Amino acid sequence: MGEDIFRILQDQRSFFNTGQTKDLAFRRKVLQRLEQEIEMREDAICDALYADFKKPKFEALETETQIVLAEIRSAGKKLDLWARPERVPASWVNFPSSERIHKEPYGSALVIAPWNYPFQLALSPLVGAIAAGNTVVLKPSEMAPNTSAILKKIIETVCFPEHVAVIEGGIEISQELLAHRWDYIFFTGSTRVGRIVYASAAKHLTPVTLELGGKNPCIVDHTAKLELAAKRIVWGKFINAGQTCIAPDYILVHKNVKEGLVHALKKSILESYGSDMESSPDLARMINTEHYQRLKGMLEGEEILFGGAYNASDNYLSPTLVNEPALDSKLMEDEIFGPILPIISYEKEKDLEKYFARFGKPLAAYIFSNDPKFQRHITETYSFGGGTINDTMIQFANPRLPFGGVGSSGMGAYHGKHSFDLFSHKKSIVKRGNWLDPGPRYPPYNLPLKYVKMLKKLL
Repeated sequence: MGEDIFRILQDQRSFFNTGQTKDLAFRRKVLQRLEQEIEMREDAICDALYADFKKPKFEALETETQIVLAEIRSAGKKLDLWARPERVPASWVNFPSSERIHKEPYGSALVIAPWNYPFQLALSPLVGAIAAGNTVVLKPSEMAPNTSAILKKIIETVCFPEHVAVIEGGIEISQELLAHRWDYIFFTGSTRVGRIVYASAAKHLTPVTLELGGKNPCIVDHTAKLELAAKRIVWGKFINAGQTCIAPDYILVHKNVKEGLVHALKKSILESYGSDMESSPDLARMINTEHYQRLKGMLEGEEILFGGAYNASDNYLSPTLVNEPALDSKLMEDEIFGPILPIISYEKEKDLEKYFARFGKPLAAYIFSNDPKFQRHITETYSFGGGTINDTMIQFANPRLPFGGVGSSGMGAYHGKHSFDLFSHKKSIVKRGNWLDPGPRYPPYNLPLKYVKMLKKLL
């Protein structure tokens, strides 16, 4: 396979050097064909997602295909505007001149996609890379083989491999891909693997985007509307069976309203999935046995307030609420990434500090409160990728908002125009006039130093 990867990369470099991907009409045509192919295969895509981990069709449409289609339409419609050189005010030091920022593609991009949203998180960055004029190798997750297969069919129908190629396989293929020199790498996955990707990229000084994860806190203070908060937390936590990088990882609830919140959470779970949750058509499964066993092991020795049912034959784990787990427990040592929701009480606002300090900078944070002062305090005091006040996960839905992490939860941000900018090098160009050429900058330097120090006012 190593020789095949090398050949594909060489072919893509040769194609990029022809300049065809820099043609905006070419990029638009590819995006249009991609949109048409996804629309035509949308039912088959949903079937593939169901075959991989019983993702409900509503969730497949809501969180996978429709998000990608929206990204494609936005890119196609606004490509001319995004690609247009940006004029910036000229520096007086450069007078006379005009000064602009040109956007140019990096070249050969590698996109490594995860398994939890295997369609959307593969194609959303791909759309940005194509729109910006790059060639792309896409590595889908081998843990969602049915979705990986249909991604390959779609791309092979729309693009020729010199432009975009899909390479399937497991860890060994990812390692082979990372051994090569790329012009840009975009990775979505765990923090552990993100470090490996970053180290590989560093060998070639390749710029990267890392979309990782973290233990996302969900804070509920004593002023929150508990029924509404519970409904929105349950939706955000258990969509995709909790296998979402921006899902609430654990709840921090003021002790005075903990009992009321737990009651409201139980009620909302039953309203969402029924008393026989295993039979609910709206609840996905764990992606594989290994992930199921990892999550099941987290529940050992914990006090379960609700749920805790499981079925190994179907990788089923019910929505589960856990009471006050220890900070050094299995449940709290890493991102849960499943339908288990720890509930921890706090008394004073200052108590929240130790959780942010212990778990680092998360990808997301959620605040349920009707106290503007408390809302401001959390958003301004603590660092995290992004978040929502009085809801969960909806920050992802607006393509005008950059999406990305900070610190151990990632680097770089994308969606909409941010995706185009991410995959574009910003090249600064100064066009200098010839009709005036001030002499003091040239040696021999006769300008008194006190005037040199005044240059800062002209920059």
